Amino acid sequence: MTPHQARICIGCWQQMRLPVPLRGVLSVPFRAFGIRPSKMNPNTCTICELMFTKVMRARKVTTDATVLFADLRGYTSLSQSLSPDAISGLLDAFYDQCAGAIWEHDGLLNKTIGDAVMAVFNFPIRTEDHAKNAVRAAREIQHRWRRERQSLVEGLGLAPADLGVGIGIDTGELSFGEFGRSHRDPTAIGTVVNTASRAQSAAGADQILVTREVCQRAQSDLVGSQARTYQLKGFEAPIALYAA
Repeated sequence: MTPHQARICIGCWQQMRLPVPLRGVLSVPFRAFGIRPSKMNPNTCTICELMFTKVMRARKVTTDATVLFADLRGYTSLSQSLSPDAISGLLDAFYDQCAGAIWEHDGLLNKTIGDAVMAVFNFPIRTEDHAKNAVRAAREIQHRWRRERQSLVEGLGLAPADLGVGIGIDTGELSFGEFGRSHRDPTAIGTVVNTASRAQSAAGADQILVTREVCQRAQSDLVGSQARTYQLKGFEAPIALYAA
């Protein structure tokens, strides 16, 4: 069975050995109680999405994870020249391609922020190779988007260079939980998140930049990758980033 066709919630099974049906007749009673596939990853459910709250009785958990940010380049300028319907279709296509690549590699599509997406790997689906999974998901995003934008540029009268994607990845310890009081939304926070976001900002169109920590953990997928130092916004010292 391929990952995107999981019958039970992978997160609940890994964390609690609880076989929560996601699809089929057995899932119907669960849906009656509001338990359904998560919008962040359809191979997980709304129980393990907030597992730390429901099971651990905590607002957040500290965990080792990898964070990926992907940003659609040129969106701001395009939004001023294209119709609202065209922009909406462009973002729908971008989100869909990112989601498919992220879910294929067991990531959580945690946020869609304007023209960018944020993904977390190793929560709630656990895997030792989460840094590798993030790198592979990033490459798959680029591959899928290059294919998708061919039809988009023809329909919108744009050049491929107008629709590039920049991606940044970092890995390490972070906090995942519900933050805030008036509006609680499960997300990750910490230096890893900030660094991945800044690495994405430094990446060029169609480029993936990863930190030294990611390079060390995903060595077999990044053989021959050369480091270059970048002065990232908000960081005093230059940071080495590797092209993936």
